[in-house]
Amino acid sequence: MAMLVLLLAVSLLGSGTGIVCNTKAENDDKTFIVGFDASFPPYGYQDDSGEYVGFDLDLAQEVCDRNGWTLVKQPIDWDSKDMELNSGSIDCIWNGFTMNGRESDYTWSVPYVDNSQVVIVKADSDIQKLSDMSGKVVAVQADSSALAAFTGEDATKENQALCKSFADLQQVGDYNSAFMNLESGMVDAICMDIGVAKYQLESRGAAFRMLEESVSSEQYGIGFKRGNEELRDVVQNTLFAMVQDGTFDAVAKEWGLTDCVCLADHVPDDFVAQTGDKKEQKAEGKKETAVSAENAENTGKSPVKSGFFSIVKQLGEGMLATLAIFFLTLLFSLPLGLLLTFVRMSRFRVLQWIARIYISIMRGTPLMLQLLVVFFGPYYLFHVNLPYSYRFYAVIIGFSLNYAAYFAEIFRGGIQSVPVGQREAASVLGYSRVQTFTKIIFPQMVKRVMPPVTNEVITLVKDTSLAFALAYTEMFTLAKQIAAAQTSILPLFIAGLFYYIFNFVVAFVMEGIEKKLDYYR
Repeated sequence: MAMLVLLLAVSLLGSGTGIVCNTKAENDDKTFIVGFDASFPPYGYQDDSGEYVGFDLDLAQEVCDRNGWTLVKQPIDWDSKDMELNSGSIDCIWNGFTMNGRESDYTWSVPYVDNSQVVIVKADSDIQKLSDMSGKVVAVQADSSALAAFTGEDATKENQALCKSFADLQQVGDYNSAFMNLESGMVDAICMDIGVAKYQLESRGAAFRMLEESVSSEQYGIGFKRGNEELRDVVQNTLFAMVQDGTFDAVAKEWGLTDCVCLADHVPDDFVAQTGDKKEQKAEGKKETAVSAENAENTGKSPVKSGFFSIVKQLGEGMLATLAIFFLTLLFSLPLGLLLTFVRMSRFRVLQWIARIYISIMRGTPLMLQLLVVFFGPYYLFHVNLPYSYRFYAVIIGFSLNYAAYFAEIFRGGIQSVPVGQREAASVLGYSRVQTFTKIIFPQMVKRVMPPVTNEVITLVKDTSLAFALAYTEMFTLAKQIAAAQTSILPLFIAGLFYYIFNFVVAFVMEGIEKKLDYYR
């Protein structure tokens, strides 16, 4: 019941926040939702203007333009990509997605990029070849092709033996973290996709170098939900048409990936693009672009370093998202926590135990897991397909239900700390139970619980970063994306500064409220 009430309330508020996107259900035939890792340049990342750009996203945009679709670029938590796809939250995974070892898990497009895994070390490292990595600490991104190359079922015997010779194989969340580990000396080498490696090395200068030997090679494809061949065929045929008119090569040239693309090798000999007059005219325009690109220098797009104020501006949207999570969570969790307190202190044993079990579950399981259950549960438990905008609602519902459990116990402790003599005196004076609570108990409870409530509110400020589990882009997630695109740690420090200032303001306000309530000791 609490969840339904919250969903209704957030629905009413969400329509005016400016944060919620249009739902897929509103226009199924014109909306194409692409899931991607927003910290994976040059395939998908956030540029200096705050836009999501990249080789794969440019291809997806062109596919949408030619089919009359609206492209929705949906950054996702890479560890949750399968749940995102299977639940229908996204239409495909298009972001340098390795096919090798996953052939039976998705409905794939044909390969469009030949990729390889390479090793990056410091410029002054004594590692010159793969065999020199014995006894070294190596880092790879979690659930990546590099990890599969060393530990996957299809890993070669040579790579398995090489992995066993490492002192340790560590997994990190993103490539920016991998470079931070390497730069600080916490690891000796990192392994990653060659396209990403070239982008990173171009940004970071002569401090690092790439080994000539590659660890493995694989192919990139577009992953659709198993059985969704209809959508796959439309996207794939559009890409074939882009190869024929030169658009695909022009995009690859723009991103410096000409040496990696292989889609032309997979276009059927008898393929004929189905185009109308307008699309033919557009194709002719793309041919001119391709010709000019052939005469351009194959440098790809270089990362642009931004200053302090420029990064703050980019983080602005994420700050608003963080504030929305914070205030809406308090708006719902505080009254819900008080209601839960009444249930927990009820005379009816059944209600008491229901409240106890709920509080035990909310406090005994990770908030991240609870968010995943709220978001993906309706599909996996009841096969209910929810609209695209439910992502935002799920964040607010998950946070509110979690924090209500903590506030409930704080409120219960505050109520029980009021001396029983207060209730007895109120009864002698003829106060009803409601009057006793509202005029005698509740004011004293509020005064007593302010310190622990302040603690929870400050914790909530920091916990807002857990919204990334549902691929909701709040400020810290945005900071990580900008840090990956600019190959700089500065955005993370600026995000940390924002959290500190925000918490300082929260603590100042709460302290002021405490002083206002300190009318007697």
